[in-house]
Amino acid sequence: MDTVIRRVRPAEYEALGDLTVEAYLRDGFLDSGGEEGGYRDHLRDVAGRAGAAEVLVAVAGERLLGGVTFVPAAGPMADIARANEAEVRMLAVARAARGRGAGEALVRACVERARDAGRAAVVLSTQPAMLAAQQLYERLGFVRAPRRDWEPVPGLGLLSYELTL
Repeated sequence: MDTVIRRVRPAEYEALGDLTVEAYLRDGFLDSGGEEGGYRDHLRDVAGRAGAAEVLVAVAGERLLGGVTFVPAAGPMADIARANEAEVRMLAVARAARGRGAGEALVRACVERARDAGRAAVVLSTQPAMLAAQQLYERLGFVRAPRRDWEPVPGLGLLSYELTL
C-alpha cells in the first residue's frame, strides 16, 4: 500500500500524540518520568501544534505511520528559524513502520512546502543520539549548522541542521 502525506485530521490528534510520545520514549529520547507540562505534553498536544503550524502525517490506507510538524516561518512554534526560514519539528515514525520511507516522505513534504512558500532555508534541531534521523537529514541534503546548536534545558544540547533552498 502506498504512503500518503497529508495534513493531520482532528480525529487523529490523539493517535498521533500517542505515536509521537511512544517513538521518543522507546528510542530513549524522552525521560520516562511522568512530568507534567514538560516536553512529553508538548509532543502529545497535536491540536495545539496544528493550531500554530502545519502538522503532517504519513498514512497507508487508514494506518497512521508517522507525523511531523512543519513550521512555515519564524514564530511561536519555531525554535531556531529566522526570517525567511521554515522549520521541521517533532518527526516521529511508528516502530512498525520504520525503514519504509515514511520519515523521508514527511521531511521531503516539509522541504517542498518551504520551497513553495519561497523560503530561503529549512532548519531543524535534533538530539545528538538521534543518529538515524541525522543520517536521513544528511541524505536529503541538510548540513550541520553548529553555530545554531542550543540547549533548551540544562543538560540537553541539541544539534542544528539546515538546508539552503
